[in-house]
Amino acid sequence: MEFSKRNFLLTGGVMAATIGIAIKAFKPKEAVAAEQFKIIKTDDEWRRELTPEQYSVLRKADTEVPGSSPLNAEKRVGLFVCAGCENRLFSSRHKFESGTGWPSFWQPLDDAVGQKTDYLIGYPRTEIHCADCGGHLGHVFSDGPRPTGKRYCMNGAAMEFWVNDLVETVA
Repeated sequence: MEFSKRNFLLTGGVMAATIGIAIKAFKPKEAVAAEQFKIIKTDDEWRRELTPEQYSVLRKADTEVPGSSPLNAEKRVGLFVCAGCENRLFSSRHKFESGTGWPSFWQPLDDAVGQKTDYLIGYPRTEIHCADCGGHLGHVFSDGPRPTGKRYCMNGAAMEFWVNDLVETVA
């Protein structure tokens, strides 16, 4: 194979892009920067207020083991709220069984979540986080049911479930 300047530059560009993706993939996981949100706490405050699993998911963007959350099987009428700040995230009316092992919804409540692109596993995904505290909730995919076609695949450890007689008026 003959090495031309063009082949050399092309090979170098591909290698640089690959290294860049690998560096992003192996960076320490962090949730979205706190200064963008209504609720700001120090790392020590989050550690004291959350369980180790909640802290790992909400603040370090980890993923719980599929099938490990009781919220995956939750069928009652109610609201799913952020375990970090109690922001109302999802109505039980928007929950569906995705077969993935994580609680899944076809839409969040209005203004409840934010999103950003992450590259933590080497390719782009849309991360979903709490709009109030920035806590990592999970990811959204385009393989959900109608009417949105979206699957908000959430970590149960990032949420709590509230049953409330007033849910009908707010969900």
